[in-house]
Amino acid sequence: MKLKHFLKYAATGFTLVLILVAFTMSGSSVAVEAAELVTPIQIFGVWHAGNDYCNWDFPRDMVEFDNANHWLIDRGDGVPSVNLVILSFVKPTELLAKLNDATTVDGIPAGMNAEVINYFKSRGVRVMLSMGGITYTASWEEALAADATQLGLNAAEAAVRLGVGFEIDYEGNQDPDIAGVQAFIDAYRSVLPYDATGQNHAARLTIDLAAGDRWLIDLTTKATTDWLRTDAPVLDYANAMVAARRPNNSGTIITSWQEHVDGKAQYNPQIPPLAPAKFTGALWLSGRKAIPECIDFYNSYTYDLGNYVQTVAPNGAGTTSGMLGFMFWASGCEGTRTVCTSPPNTCENGMGVAAQYYYIPVPMPALRQN
Repeated sequence: MKLKHFLKYAATGFTLVLILVAFTMSGSSVAVEAAELVTPIQIFGVWHAGNDYCNWDFPRDMVEFDNANHWLIDRGDGVPSVNLVILSFVKPTELLAKLNDATTVDGIPAGMNAEVINYFKSRGVRVMLSMGGITYTASWEEALAADATQLGLNAAEAAVRLGVGFEIDYEGNQDPDIAGVQAFIDAYRSVLPYDATGQNHAARLTIDLAAGDRWLIDLTTKATTDWLRTDAPVLDYANAMVAARRPNNSGTIITSWQEHVDGKAQYNPQIPPLAPAKFTGALWLSGRKAIPECIDFYNSYTYDLGNYVQTVAPNGAGTTSGMLGFMFWASGCEGTRTVCTSPPNTCENGMGVAAQYYYIPVPMPALRQN
């Protein structure tokens, strides 16, 4: 079987056993050298920072928006480069108040409107809203302290109204309000129960954790212990976020992601292992100059880490090998010191080629549950 045919078959959603076979020079004997479980990538997405550094304050002219973002919905052959876009960020206190002003509509940034959401969804790309980010950590804590339950209900209402999922990006590292997050989740799930099929987009509720288990420790402990279990799932999955800066080698990234798989038994309380099927790993997409993840797939970490992401074995949680996939920070203009992923720095040659190489399914299929 030709390799490209094998990969196309793998992308149908089955976990396959890849067997490496060695032939003697005479061709008379065959030896099985190795076997590993290969699970096709299901999630391949970006956080989207808009054109104003994650504010999304104003509705976009859709001709301009298409010019800046067309690479996301067309990698060059008419197929999207991604199957998920997460619009970042909603401010928790504004959503709690259901604020309406010049830049906000019912607590949602005015730029995160139906036109932008449908731009992606009409091409089969799932859309979510991320609430928080490091800038809005204090806003999370203020909103949770004021009325965590109402915040969850408001988030669920917005999710239903807009046809999107929600992501919890609460980066409270010191004494986080875990009880408040639990109340938020309980309220959201009271309106939108967990949906393993993924058919109800609004029911998708995820959480961001650190790149590994050494930051956001309290949140990671609670999420892994109670919210991301395969036997009683509450949240759909977690994203292991990017490190503070792009690492110098792929091994550093693997070390961080493996911490989630292994857990931290030496901590008190311990962090249990996380099933590979319950998280994605994030890579940088932008930098001070265009980086390989955006412009050169075969020299990127997306290429280097593909085998790990598709084969990492469970180590105490879950039964199937392979993480759910990759996320990238970030499309659009994520900061004043990084290049935007708009012309002339679009990412067809990075993420677009990767989507073809890994046969990323569009739309996103029902996710593995264990």
